[in-house]
Amino acid sequence: MKVLVIGAGGQVGRAVVKAAPALHQAIGRAREALDIGDEAAVTRALAESGAQWIVNAAAYTAVDRAEEEQAQAIAVNDTAVGVLARAAARTGARLLHLSTDFVFDGASNRAYLPEDATNPLSVYGASKLGGEHRALAGGAGIVVRTAWVYAAGGRNFVLTMLRLMREREEVRVVCDQIGTPTWAGGLAGALWALIDAAAPAGIYHWTDLGVASWYDFAVAIQDEAWERGLLPRRVPIVPIASAEYPTPARRPAFSVLDSVSTRALAATPALHWRRNLRTMLDELRTA
Repeated sequence: MKVLVIGAGGQVGRAVVKAAPALHQAIGRAREALDIGDEAAVTRALAESGAQWIVNAAAYTAVDRAEEEQAQAIAVNDTAVGVLARAAARTGARLLHLSTDFVFDGASNRAYLPEDATNPLSVYGASKLGGEHRALAGGAGIVVRTAWVYAAGGRNFVLTMLRLMREREEVRVVCDQIGTPTWAGGLAGALWALIDAAAPAGIYHWTDLGVASWYDFAVAIQDEAWERGLLPRRVPIVPIASAEYPTPARRPAFSVLDSVSTRALAATPALHWRRNLRTMLDELRTA
């Protein structure tokens, strides 16, 4: 099977290409190589690749900047997804579109199910929800929501924390936002498993197992990185409330995603987030 991976220059796109099973072919297209807002270019790329699936890992992910750059966020996260969906429909391909926990408002007292009502708090979240609607409109697409994604490359919380722990005498991290860290490599395996399962159209959730606050995550990063010699010293990590670290975009206070239904379909193991963190740091150490 041939799979066209859009956004192959990003951390998830790179992981998807890298994780391609031996019997499949991943054809990566980075942002510089393909403008996903250009319908003719997308249709041409899909026809030339002969792909049966599109994995859309491209996104505008600057959550705070999106509050001022609303048009740009909507163009990439919403409008362009419609371009991909129409191109897929014309060629008989299926679209797998990646979305986010930020489509929820964080008011739930349990993990969010795929069918739960959405209520984004930010421009970014609203733009991603718009993209979900476009991906599902044709009747064959699937949406995979995930959260707190990180990898050994790119821009993410783990790499930011490692940098700050090297540069500063103290790191302050919010402790009242709860979710699930998710390694891009584990997510990529789940996406391929859904493709292999010819997953029915609809919405799916996938994260690593377990829950954490950003503070918990930061403490684990320091502990595991120190054990691997990735940090020259330990620094105090101070838990703070979100109110002490105001941001332009509001974040959901609780955004744990229930992935039980996805795990029943996808023939790939779901691992605890700390175990996958260790795997990523081992990869970083040997890079």
